[in-house]
Amino acid sequence: MPNITIYGIKNCDTMKKARDWLDAHKVEYAFHDYKAAGIQPKMLEGWAKKVGWEVLLNRAGTTFKKLPDDKKLNLDEAKAVALMVEQPSMIKRPVLDLGGEMLVGFKPERYAEAVKTA
Repeated sequence: MPNITIYGIKNCDTMKKARDWLDAHKVEYAFHDYKAAGIQPKMLEGWAKKVGWEVLLNRAGTTFKKLPDDKKLNLDEAKAVALMVEQPSMIKRPVLDLGGEMLVGFKPERYAEAVKTA
């Protein structure tokens, strides 16, 4: 089994569901709380290249919704990554890194398939 890391925020309900699922299925993983530990721009840039910045940016969350309109308009990868570095709660959660494959968001069936093939 490769090194698995789950990235997110400790007090997020979706993160709790994902971590509970991993624990129930006896999947060993490291947890990176990017609200407490931060997130490196290069890492976010790599994720954006892999899964797309549109997938990573949580537009449904209150942090994004509270942004002034001028920050929400004409978004591109560089602007989106800068926003997510500045305010990590704008990163969709969780991000599960399976040592090559990445899943953004939590769907038990996707986790089951990914963990089985990892």
